[in-house]
Order: sequence, then structure tokens, then C-alpha cells
Amino acid sequence: MARTYILKRRAEQQAETRLRIVEAAIDLHGSIGPAQTTVSLVAERAGVQRHTFYAHFPTERSLLLACSGLSLERNPLPDPEGWRTIGDRSKRLNIGLGEIYGWYERNAALVACVLRDAEHHKLTGEIAALRYGPYIAAYREVLGTGLTAKQRAMLNLALDFSTWRSLVRESGLNRSAAVTVMVKAIGSKAD
Repeated sequence: MARTYILKRRAEQQAETRLRIVEAAIDLHGSIGPAQTTVSLVAERAGVQRHTFYAHFPTERSLLLACSGLSLERNPLPDPEGWRTIGDRSKRLNIGLGEIYGWYERNAALVACVLRDAEHHKLTGEIAALRYGPYIAAYREVLGTGLTAKQRAMLNLALDFSTWRSLVRESGLNRSAAVTVMVKAIGSKAD
């Protein structure tokens, strides 16, 4: 029995160490960005040695996958499936964009750093596309139902994080007003 207990406790300690490393990396990703986050910074913040870090995350990819996975597990992106049943286009857009903008608001610092770095840091771009790409595609499909090409172009603009940031952070609109502006810009009737 004692050996089983020791092995179980060791596994728990390893899981706790792994989680500390991932949480430290997520904190750094949200402040300085993934591209500037180094093994030394993560190890220091997590309170582990570099060799311990590498025992858990032998590659940068493995760390970024763990970070993005935990981040989305704790604060998942909105699920667009419920929006499909909303027949009224304006209402569907209002609800969908409202949920998306709420997620942007809750995750603004991290998303800003990740998307900034995705522009020039290849691995960050790959992980961002892997984690966020399917959601954005689903948002375009569900919210874009029945829209003209021009309206879909406006929807793409509305879905962009930088549009939300411009409307809310730079222009001072609250979430509801930002959603209203974009729904009106998209339009409720075919042009």
C-alpha cells in the first residue's frame, strides 16, 4: 500500500508542477506575449529549475498547446450552435456578437498579445489558427447565413478582435453599443 500511495503522491506533485508552469506561461503570454516568453522567465515565475521545465515541456509547441488548451478550458470561446435556431438575422447577430465581444472583453490582454505575436512568430500563428480558427469559421458560417458578399465582409470586420478593441477600448463604447454599431453596419436586409 505504501508504494501505491508514494506513486500517487508523486504523480499529483508532477501534475501540480506542470500546472504551475502552464499558469506561469499563460500569465507571461498575457503580459509580454508568447514570442517574448522565455524558458527562464517561465521557470522563474513557476518556481522550478530549467531541467524541470524541460521534463514537462520538451518543446515550445508542447508548452503553447498546453497553455492554449488550459486557457480555453477555463474560459471557452462561445459555442455558435445555439445561434442557429434564431431565425431573426438581427437578433442572431446581436446575440452572437454580444457573446463574442464578451469573450474578447474577458480575455483582452491575452488575446491582444497572442494575435500580435501570431503576425511574426510562426509557432504562435500556428497554435492560434489551430485553437481559434475553427471557432471563427463557425461564427462566419452561422452568423453569415443569408448575408450578401458585402454583408459577409462586414461580418468579418465585426468578428475581428481589433474591431472590438477599436470600438470598446479606443472609442469608449460599451459592449452593447459596439454590437449595435456592427449589426447596423452589417445590415438586416440584402443590399
